[in-house]
Amino acid sequence: MTDTQRYPTDTSGTLDEALERIHLSGPERDGWLSNHAPMAIEALVRHGHARVAHRWLDTYRPKLEDMPGSVAPVTALNWQEALGDISRVADWTAFFERETADRPWRTVLAEWWPRLLPGIAAGATHGVIRVGHAVRTLLEGEETAPRVRELAHALGYWAARRQPLPALEHLAPAPDAAAALDRVPLIADQDGGIRSRFEQLTGFPDWPGRAPSGPEAARAAIEELVRAATHRYATHGHADPIMLVHAATAPNAVLRTLPALPGTLWTPSLHAAWAA
Repeated sequence: MTDTQRYPTDTSGTLDEALERIHLSGPERDGWLSNHAPMAIEALVRHGHARVAHRWLDTYRPKLEDMPGSVAPVTALNWQEALGDISRVADWTAFFERETADRPWRTVLAEWWPRLLPGIAAGATHGVIRVGHAVRTLLEGEETAPRVRELAHALGYWAARRQPLPALEHLAPAPDAAAALDRVPLIADQDGGIRSRFEQLTGFPDWPGRAPSGPEAARAAIEELVRAATHRYATHGHADPIMLVHAATAPNAVLRTLPALPGTLWTPSLHAAWAA
């Protein structure tokens, strides 16, 4: 049974109304904490709880901060200098709003996905996670203006927080995703945030060792990774539940996005999902 069959498309208008409220806020609060409202509202509505979505947002909204002011427009000529600059998040959001207004959202996504993939760790992977939720609403329901705008906000956040991983040593190959996760070296100091933890990374298990035979093989490998990370969370999540959960949710966001992407991008997406 597909997700669409299991969870009927919401026709109440609640999702669009909630997204319009959310878009008055910025993508972060209290520094590096990501705004989870877009993902939470999408999940509530999709799972049949639209009636409580606005009530939940009423409770969460006071925690959010306004969208920062603009610095200078991001354009097709200067975007590289603004990449990874969170002070430009409003400029990035406006850029993607223009892009998705002028061109089909799938075209914009296909162009920018490979540019952003190397920085999949952006915002502790919340950039790609937000994109995954936004794409799912567009694939499974009506392409309304608030839903397309949500994709623009998600891409803008990812671009502004784009954070490439450091160069890592390739460790011994792992036979499957579960074994690969088991072999990820522990970092010495686990008290800091994601930035300090990145600085301690030195190597990563080689998985999958052989290049996938095609797009469907890449999809299957990402599905395997999501299952393995979810199972591992059940046994290890008590140690650091917030950090570890993204080992499953980030690859799952990539998985959700694949149907909107050309098949040529599925294998690079697999490698990025594993790095996440």
